[in-house]
Amino acid sequence: MKYRRLGNTGLKISEIGLGSWLTYGTAAEKKAADTCISAAFECGINFFDTANAYNRGEGEKAIGAALRSYERSSYVLSTKVFFPMGEGVNDRGLSRKHIIEQCDASLRRLGTDYIDIYFCHRFDPETPVEETLRALDDLTAQGKILYSAVSEWSAAQITDAAGIARRLNLRPLAANQPIYNMFERYIEQEVLPVSQQHGLGQVVFSPLAQGILTGKYKAGQQPPAGTRAADDSVNGVIRSYLRDDVLDVVGQLDRLAGSLELKLSQLALAWVLRQPGVSSAIIGATKPEQVLENAKAVDTVLSPDTLQQIEEILKPVADFAPAR
Repeated sequence: MKYRRLGNTGLKISEIGLGSWLTYGTAAEKKAADTCISAAFECGINFFDTANAYNRGEGEKAIGAALRSYERSSYVLSTKVFFPMGEGVNDRGLSRKHIIEQCDASLRRLGTDYIDIYFCHRFDPETPVEETLRALDDLTAQGKILYSAVSEWSAAQITDAAGIARRLNLRPLAANQPIYNMFERYIEQEVLPVSQQHGLGQVVFSPLAQGILTGKYKAGQQPPAGTRAADDSVNGVIRSYLRDDVLDVVGQLDRLAGSLELKLSQLALAWVLRQPGVSSAIIGATKPEQVLENAKAVDTVLSPDTLQQIEEILKPVADFAPAR
């Protein structure tokens, strides 16, 4: 495994992180969490990500339980706050009340004394940014969180927050967690350069486009049984990828990966990690084999010729935007 600094901080996190979006705590999923986290430690992954909103706290409980047998100082744990956690008018957002209450609730669910990185899961237009940043700074002063961060904030919102933090002498934001993959590249225009200017590292989610960039889905074919796209209960984002033009591009990328003796997932992750502003790419996994396979991507450095080939292959879907 290789490690990168989280933005301008001294914290080092693995280039591949393991997320728990699909780990909700049933008996079968608990076993999957245990085996995947064991595989993660085996290959040197030290960064684990979850959120309070993942099945209303069950994701935090599952990853907390799976990590309990490991030395707390050996890993970096992140969670998030913003989305509704109850029916009350204050059970959501980034108000001081919601942040403080949910941080304490997350600590209980995770079974830990502190959270390494605490993300604001989205921007809250109804709460002054100053209020949010002061609450995060107080939690840091109390030792409940070590670093504060944001997720899917725009370049303008990051710039505004950085200016407020400087003016009020608050601890700066350490990271942003946006979506980033070969098909969703909006951060390249403004978010990446602005984040680098203000010292935020990118901890990106969905680097494999919800599994599309593993090669399991083929143009003109139904999604394989047992995959996420074959499950009618999952969100519609993955289905918006299941277009023949998109899957044709995926097929070409898969063949390119094969010519380099790589799995498509490894090519896609290496492509994400080519960006110096990216601190880590968060993968999801239900099997330890997936963790071990994806972790090998850190050993791949893509040549300029390969990067140019990828750009040429992606041109036909440059304007594609999956449903949100």
